[in-house]
Amino acid sequence: MKKVLLIEDDPDLYELVKYNLQKAGFQFVGSNTGQGAIDLCSRERPDLILLDIMLPDSSGLEICERVRRHESLAAIPIIFITARGSEADRITGLELGANDYMVKPFSIRELIARVNVHLRSAVEMLPLPICAGPLVLDRSSCQVRQNGQPVPLTATEFRLLEFFMGRPGIVFSREQLLHAVWGDDRSIVDRSVDVYVLRLRKKLESDPAAPELICSVRGFGYSFNVENRSMASNQVNPTV
Repeated sequence: MKKVLLIEDDPDLYELVKYNLQKAGFQFVGSNTGQGAIDLCSRERPDLILLDIMLPDSSGLEICERVRRHESLAAIPIIFITARGSEADRITGLELGANDYMVKPFSIRELIARVNVHLRSAVEMLPLPICAGPLVLDRSSCQVRQNGQPVPLTATEFRLLEFFMGRPGIVFSREQLLHAVWGDDRSIVDRSVDVYVLRLRKKLESDPAAPELICSVRGFGYSFNVENRSMASNQVNPTV
């Protein structure tokens, strides 16, 4: 069942869209405010986002930009639903990374149809898993397996491991990892990276004290051991 996340402050429209999405067979999550939108997306991992532009506490345009900059959320389709229907507004929304743009009032049947179209397109573009020997990270299901057994990871642990596995052999500083994985969250400090690396090692390494996958590079940072990795996915641009 595909999950659709709605961020819309109009309570009547919110309930109408929620009812019809659920009736159409979608799993629904949502919020009436833009506050905490990125955290909500990271926690729920929706297959598509419906996003109002004019929210009482934030801008949908800004939320869209932040989603597109977020390492693990960037590929999620976004449809703007808004009362701002000028050509300039449409162009701005699409240029900021939205996949589609619907002007209120709109047909619910058309909204559902567009949701289905973008979800089909997203399925066609699903990334293949990344493999490193017995370790397999599936970006489409957000699951990790080692020797065929599931490895329970938090959302942050998954994003950090995904970043490492997608850029093997490259040494990243703590600051670079903070920017790539935690984004704009300034409450996170450099040493938080060490904590999460240790957590990953405890879950993945046979001997966390002598890691073979996520290696420390003294004076520089961390690197994923390229010798333990064989790609089974699209190549990733190794830049931060």
